Parts: sequence; structure tokens; C-alpha cells
Amino acid sequence: MNIRVQLWTRLVAPRRRVLRLPVPRRTPDRAVVLMIQTTRLDNGLRIVTEQMPHVRSASIGVWIETGSRHEPAELNGISHFIEHAIFKGTSRRSARDIAIEGDRQGGNLNASTGQETTCIYTRVLDEHLGQAIDLIADMLTGPAFLADEIERERQVILEEIKMVEDTPDELIHDIFAEHFWPGHSFGRPVAGTLETVAALRRDDLADYHSSRYRAGGMIVAAAGNLDHARVVRAIEPLLGGVERDQVHGDDSSPRTASAFVLRAKPELEQAHLVLGSPCPNVTSPDRYAANLMSAILGDGMSSRLFQRIREERGLVYGIYSSVESFNDTGVHAIGAGASPGNLPEVIELIVREIGSLKKEGPTEDELRFAKEQYKVSTVLALESTFNRMSRLARHETVYGRQIPVDEVLASIDAVTCDDVTRMANEIFEPDGLAMAALGDIEGIELERRMLAC
Repeated sequence: MNIRVQLWTRLVAPRRRVLRLPVPRRTPDRAVVLMIQTTRLDNGLRIVTEQMPHVRSASIGVWIETGSRHEPAELNGISHFIEHAIFKGTSRRSARDIAIEGDRQGGNLNASTGQETTCIYTRVLDEHLGQAIDLIADMLTGPAFLADEIERERQVILEEIKMVEDTPDELIHDIFAEHFWPGHSFGRPVAGTLETVAALRRDDLADYHSSRYRAGGMIVAAAGNLDHARVVRAIEPLLGGVERDQVHGDDSSPRTASAFVLRAKPELEQAHLVLGSPCPNVTSPDRYAANLMSAILGDGMSSRLFQRIREERGLVYGIYSSVESFNDTGVHAIGAGASPGNLPEVIELIVREIGSLKKEGPTEDELRFAKEQYKVSTVLALESTFNRMSRLARHETVYGRQIPVDEVLASIDAVTCDDVTRMANEIFEPDGLAMAALGDIEGIELERRMLAC
């Protein structure tokens, strides 16, 4: 195995008093060294840790490079099903044993599945880290896939899917994705559909798990009061024998469509709306400009959309703008809910703000405020061992290196008003804008020409 060590240095200064509040200054005479270390086992498994000696907890997660984008259409939802199934017993532990052990460690044993990764994770007191590693490794490598447990969990997942059907502000995103990425796995729901989940068999789960849960596509990330060498010694006998190479699924790049979809659901009091368009992927140099543009447009109470449409017109309760980036694509989405009769005016105002941003760009004040908001959220996230653990895994997976916080902050500061204006014109290219609407919209005049910006 090989080991990579990366040192981050944060300078910590003597305190001075301003209005009786301690304000740190950067000086070279005192430094706290934050150590990130990476080890690759002989089977390709990567272990990356960050030592945080000032805390008494540790977060650990195993990230598997498999998600809904890798699934064939007939197995849609299988990654999510497996994520559920690994909690339902192994050759060493029953489902109840897993639940009790997870609770007794005092942590929050959980898992998640996305389009590109699956993760199982927990946060525990530092003294329980070894036990947490043993539990998670057992769940990953030895799921029993017992027939009765599979059938019970199938019903749980079917209820989860039905819950989304009854939650219109979630359902609208599935409708949008289906038509924005037509015929591609990105356009299918992560949890699958009632039909695909009902059709999955026990052997499907076992075979897919065997082919995808391989060491070459796994990263173990941990952050907190820990010692890297001890973490490696605990993990190696448990996961060092996992087979190396994944059997790759279909991860072809998706093509987007400028769809215009109206779906009637008369029982809803509100109509729900998503406007979206392609945006830079997660490694693009333009990702910082895209996020700042989105923040100026609709992220937070001071954003243009919130001020114009909620505060000045009172047409919505919530309205937002967001960027979701993947390895090779991304989507910028604007979402809102409004009374059906107000939907045309809401769309008109959104398009007007987009047009203004494209033509005039942001003001210096808007950009400065957005940068501060971006930087604050980036830095405050580092106070959580879970967020640090997640960041380690994401950077190792996506960038192949750990990007220092100072480098991220410098990249944010480097974005100019011209960059944001250029980004707005590229993202909101007239022929690329797509829309989905859901609700009691029969008889409401909604046409594609309304999206011209």
C-alpha cells in the first residue's frame, strides 16, 4: 500500500480587543497543523482521514462510486434498494443487532444514495471508532439479503416512492428530470419506480452488490479525533480482501432537452414550477461563477427573485435558485410554488430577472454580498466532523486531491462581475431553458414563448 500525506496550515494569531470582542489576526508565530493523510491498500481501496484533535468525536463513511446513473432501466432503484438492504442483517449480525449496536455507539448510523455515489456513515465518540469501523465493514461486505427481510424492505421503499408522489415540491423535480434528461438514467428517480422496485429479486440485489461494491470504487473517509495509522490498521483486515475492480454500468454523458411539460393535478392548492438549464460540471473552472450567479438570482432572502416575487409582490411563499453539479454535467434550477392563477405572472417575473442579469450583470455590491455568503457557508461547514468527512470523500472522488480551503476562498474572490454576466448568458441560453409545472393548471395560459429571455 502507499501513503500520501498532505499538510494544511491554519495560522492562529494572538487576540486583540475590538469593542471587547476577541478578533484573531494572522501571524506566523503560532500555527495549528491540520493533517490529511491518504493510504491506498493493495486492492485499490482508498482511506483518507483528517485529524481534528480539538474534538472528542469522529465521523466515518464509506463512499461507493455507484448510484442511479449506473443502473440499466430495468434495474432502476437497485442501488437505493441495496443501501436499504445492507441494514437488514449480515452473516454476523441481525437487523436488530445492527440497529442496537449503531444506537449504543451513540452515533447516527445512516446511509444515502445519489446519482453517482452511495454512502454509509456514522458519527461516534472517538473511543467507539474501532467498533463503528467493524460494524460498517460488516454491513458492506456481508449482507445476508434474507428473503423475508427483502420483502419487508421492498414495502418500505414502495411507501417511500408513494410519499414522493404525495409531495408535489419533490415530485416536480422528478418530472423535470425525466424530460430534461430524456432516455438517460439521470432522468430516472434514484429510488426507482413502483414497477421497477416491485420487479427486483433477491438475486438481482446480490449480483449487483457483488459487481459494484468493489475496492477500486470505494473510499473510506474519516474526520475527527483519530490517528490515521490506527484507522488503516482497523480497516485493512476488514476491507483489504474486497475484490478490486468494479463491473462498470452505463455512465454515458446525458444530453439535455429544452422540454416544456405541464402536468395537471387538480387536487393541489398550489401549482409547482421548475425552470432549469444546463450548467458547468463539478470540475469546471466556471463552477464558482455559476454558484455566485445562482446566489445573486435566488439564494437567500436578499436575492433578486425573493425580493421581487415574494417581498414586493407577495406571489409566493418560497422561491429559490440552485446549482447541482455532477462529474460531466450540471443543472441550474429555479423552483417556486404559487396559486395556479398567479403562475403566469411568477414566470414573467422570473424571466424578467434572468433577462436583467444577462443584459446588465450584477452590481458590485451584489457580487460582494454573494461572495461573503459563499465563503461563510464554506468555512462554517468545516466546523462539523461529518461535513469534513464528506468533503474528504468528495474531493478524493472528484478531484483526486484535497483542495485547501484557502484555495477555494481565493477562487471565489477571483470571480468578477463580467464572469457572472458571461455565466448568466451561457446558462440561460434561450433554446436551452426547460420548464415543468404541476398542479391545478387546466385553463391557465402557459406557453413556451413565456420563457424567452
